[in-house]
Amino acid sequence: MIRLGAMAALAALALAACGKSEAPKVDAATERAEATERAKQRAYGGTEVKALEKANQMGADINKQAQDRDPDK
Repeated sequence: MIRLGAMAALAALALAACGKSEAPKVDAATERAEATERAKQRAYGGTEVKALEKANQMGADINKQAQDRDPDK
């Protein structure tokens, strides 16, 4: 009798878990941008984030200059 009740409870729990999952409220790109902004405002993490963004911008600038000088273009 107890086994039957436990099995019924497990079956009900399994069926309840198979329901539709909720969609995320914020998309990944928005969350990443917000997290980056929060990291910039922190006392110790802001410097590293700003340096990384500056390095990425410098890399993009160098790549653009290299593409502009490409003789095969």
